[in-house]
Amino acid sequence: MSDGKNGVTYADAGVDIDAGNALVERIKPAAKRTARPGVMAGLGGFGALFDLKAAGYSDPVLVAATDGVGTKLRIAIDTGEVDGVGIDLVAMCVNDLVCQGAEPLFFLDYFATGKLETETAARIIEGIAEGCAQSGCALIGGETAEMPGMYPEGDFDLAGFAVGAMERGADLPAGVAEGDVLLGLGSNGVHSNGYSLVRKLVEISGLGWEADCPWAEGSLGAALLAPTRLYVKQALAAVRAGGVHALAHITGGGLTENLPRVLPEGLGAEIDLGAWALPPVFGWLRETGGMAEAELLKTFNCGIGMILAVEADRAEALKELLEGEGESVSVLGRVVAGEGVAYTGALS
Repeated sequence: MSDGKNGVTYADAGVDIDAGNALVERIKPAAKRTARPGVMAGLGGFGALFDLKAAGYSDPVLVAATDGVGTKLRIAIDTGEVDGVGIDLVAMCVNDLVCQGAEPLFFLDYFATGKLETETAARIIEGIAEGCAQSGCALIGGETAEMPGMYPEGDFDLAGFAVGAMERGADLPAGVAEGDVLLGLGSNGVHSNGYSLVRKLVEISGLGWEADCPWAEGSLGAALLAPTRLYVKQALAAVRAGGVHALAHITGGGLTENLPRVLPEGLGAEIDLGAWALPPVFGWLRETGGMAEAELLKTFNCGIGMILAVEADRAEALKELLEGEGESVSVLGRVVAGEGVAYTGALS
């Protein structure tokens, strides 16, 4: 029985189911363009299906990764320039997957906010779809959570989940040896790590996000929001060509902390800091904060977003292959006996 009165609704509590449905319809075309062999169903179900056999695998091992974008989101929220953080989200997950030797297959996202703004959410998720398209994986599902009272007006948070596969026995790192050559792939900025320090240094500088960027054209906020580079297709091409023993994604911890993660016990790395030019953004951050070189190297990528340890006699061919894939490649140094990373020269 009903007395005809609606009473309190979910919308009265701040949750707009219709807006959520509208968002799903808005992003379906973006998700559809990420389809790849193995995808079995589109958005909208209670779960997402993926067929490994249809993707071409006979004896696969699954690899999973999850990550976020960190406080880089604060800049995106404050400037309203949210289009690139979806690419960041994908990159932080799939660049990790490829370091295991895995091909990213599919991606799921989690977007949480206090009040769903369909246009803003769509721009973010369309960025996620772009990152998936660039890395060859399908956006097959996700969750949009509207949670009044949990986030201040305009704020949101993101998390990403990527699943990849490789044939059994093809996992990396494998075979890293003394004398292996270290090839560095260039970054295009700060990527998605160290932004709590970046924001502190911008505060010290006295500049606002809308100020002219001190090292490039456009605003400071826009320059710092340059999306993280995706290395998946290029790295997989190198792995398939043969001679790659390890890959290290240079994220939080910089070169100092990340490269040793893929080196066996008893082996370290020697890197010539003069092998590449320090991008201007890092020079500005160092100058603004009076940062020591060692601090810079263990906080930021300093211009190198991915490192490959490769057989010495394959180094030149792999360098040419990667350059043909559009990479800026620097010969950084070698794997040596010892532990950790030893630096020669200076960043400049």
